[in-house]
Amino acid sequence: MGKVESPLTGLFKKQKHWVSQALVVALFSGVLMSGCQALAAGESSVQEDLPVVGSYENLKQWIQRASERDDGYGMKANSAPAQTTGAMADTGLVERQAAMAAPASAAPQAKNAASSSFASAKAAQDHSTTNVQVEGVDEADIVKTDGEYIYQVNNRRVIIAKAQPAGEMAIASVIRFDDAFFAPREIYVDGKDLVVIGSGRDEVLLASDQGQIAEKRAMIAPPHYFPYAGVVKAIVYDIADKANPQKSRETAIQGAYVSSRKIGSALYLIANRRLGVHLPENETPDILPWYKDTATGEDKLRVGYDQIRCFPDFSDPNYLIVAGVNVEQPKEPLHLSTYLGAGNIVYASTENLYVALRNVHGPVFWRSAMDGVSPAEKTSIFKFALDGAKARYTGKGEVTGRPLNQFSLDEKDGFFRIATTAGNAWAEGDGTSKNNLYVLDASMKTVGKLEGVAPGELIYSVRFMGDRAYMVTFRTVDPLFVIDLKEPTAPRILGKLKIPGYSNYLHPYDENHIIGFGKDAVEQSIADDAGRVVGVNAYYQGMKMAIFDVSDVSHPVEQHVAHIGDRGTDSELLHNHRALLFSKEKNLLAFPVQVMEVDKSNSAASGEKPSPVPAYGSFAFQGAYVYTISLEKGFELRGRITHISDEEYQKAGQYYYDNDKFVSRIVYIGDSLYTLSNRMIKAHGMETLEERGALAIPGE
Repeated sequence: MGKVESPLTGLFKKQKHWVSQALVVALFSGVLMSGCQALAAGESSVQEDLPVVGSYENLKQWIQRASERDDGYGMKANSAPAQTTGAMADTGLVERQAAMAAPASAAPQAKNAASSSFASAKAAQDHSTTNVQVEGVDEADIVKTDGEYIYQVNNRRVIIAKAQPAGEMAIASVIRFDDAFFAPREIYVDGKDLVVIGSGRDEVLLASDQGQIAEKRAMIAPPHYFPYAGVVKAIVYDIADKANPQKSRETAIQGAYVSSRKIGSALYLIANRRLGVHLPENETPDILPWYKDTATGEDKLRVGYDQIRCFPDFSDPNYLIVAGVNVEQPKEPLHLSTYLGAGNIVYASTENLYVALRNVHGPVFWRSAMDGVSPAEKTSIFKFALDGAKARYTGKGEVTGRPLNQFSLDEKDGFFRIATTAGNAWAEGDGTSKNNLYVLDASMKTVGKLEGVAPGELIYSVRFMGDRAYMVTFRTVDPLFVIDLKEPTAPRILGKLKIPGYSNYLHPYDENHIIGFGKDAVEQSIADDAGRVVGVNAYYQGMKMAIFDVSDVSHPVEQHVAHIGDRGTDSELLHNHRALLFSKEKNLLAFPVQVMEVDKSNSAASGEKPSPVPAYGSFAFQGAYVYTISLEKGFELRGRITHISDEEYQKAGQYYYDNDKFVSRIVYIGDSLYTLSNRMIKAHGMETLEERGALAIPGE
């Protein structure tokens, strides 16, 4: 029997991340506006109100403030950083700071920007696109297609494969990277441009500081500052000649990759560059983040103190870096903005970018969990107006609780909506979890709220659709709440449906139907030593899909249901919406699944008494599940596609570990369906799934 684990056990594992974050985030809260230099004239009024770091002394005092805690409960008072004037210090990396932005006239409006190659791309065969949250806002993924070629991030390279005709697939080229530290993560494809986004290490910093860093790590006290060595890169290739891609531009930002978006020709990168609380007494070049843009030269450039702004009441000792690149204008400089603060969840509409940061103030997380006292959990949301490749900060809002992911955030008609959870599912009294929904206006002021939904449960998924929001919470059953947002100042619950299991991801089918993807669950009574039932626990089972009919908003209905596998079955779709292929027009639904099955015949033959705790299954299948989906018949399985041979299935035990043969994405071109793993691309007919071709991908 596999390891026993209830959903609540899984919840505790998730909370461990929040605990570690609370150590950093719950460091201080207080107005840090005083002691900051005023911005230069000519910026917008909001930008003028946003203070500037101005000097190393100011930065050091603010970060020092973050480390002054009163046993994790009260925040010690401290004076504001001293007013400092003067030019930025010469860091020794470059002589002068390069120009940070091109003239405004050089950048088109983001909402109207469109690739000049878009029309030619549309001339290709009908093909699928990445499943994104907002129409018109592209999201990077590991696989893209333009209707003729398929592009895939494959280990530490990018494969370009000719996909048409399906029976004659061939590798057109393989992009490898000279930087041994660079690992591609995601890509964008638009016309003749391929953008590769990846993470790396600052090899120059590592080489020069290797001995110094080792010496510092050998010391126990006092703590020392360690230079941050992470790098985010966006590399643009001209792929007009698929057999010979040409690198046309490279940008690099020191920091950890958070997310990205692409609207027309404007690419936006968001990164966090960690500072920590132990800065050196004397200024060093490593304190300031660097960037590089081949549009303006090959040198690494430091961001000056006079170009770093402070978020109001920031609480995380990091730099948040927002960069904009005009992909179609290789000579237009990178647009870079740097802020003292951080962010970890990104949402973008066609006009605005929002970066959310979960904060905890007051009692530290693990103490509050044991004491049943709820910490002051807050989420800060920073808003940026998008203009061409520029992202301009326009305001900040704050709400109670923590969002789950990007689908907890939304914008409509100038209003920003966000769903959050505050508290802990296992706590009692004031510390127990509660779920909320807030509406903020264009100036990021809260104008409407709905609080205290489903006490004792956690949000598992959210989807905003027009004037409604759908929220799934879970502890032992799955309530689906339908929330009315037609009046932004007065959100209200219209109806709810309680069913076993939970949905991790909600996807629109049409305006009155929504598809839920998640896990089934069974309830088990908890008895004391005397045999008295004292509670109920829930154990997740195999994967579950459902079509919810919300035509009658007061009484939502689970119209159709389908199940896959037993306990342990999982799909990337439950963690990453980009793994879904869905077309309402083609009645097509497909996604990758790893199926685990319990051998019930052996259990029955052994005569053993069934365990009250459901058993984990053994590996049975990995590949694509392909469905015909309709409101009339629900989910009809067309078939399954795998890249693992029959012989390899025979050799598999409890688990199967060759992940390179796991199907990760499914796309379609014309009437052919393509499944991709790191070892192979297979093409099948869309209707009957007859195999039309296979392309082996060699190892690195």
